[in-house]
Amino acid sequence: MQITYDPDRDILQIALNSREVGETARISPNLILDYDDDGLIVGLEIRQASERVEIPLSITDRKSTRLN
Repeated sequence: MQITYDPDRDILQIALNSREVGETARISPNLILDYDDDGLIVGLEIRQASERVEIPLSITDRKSTRLN
């Protein structure tokens, strides 16, 4: 799993695995899901993330961060 936060764009991206994205669906104006060719969710993107989730301080002070 890889979690990346871009404070300049206020976008939180979570990659659940390394499978290739086959389709992207906008679930709501600020939530986007990525699916593989088998229809499994491989990632998600939360826009205006700081208003929707608590962003740990450990990742807010960097352009992007990978958490294992």
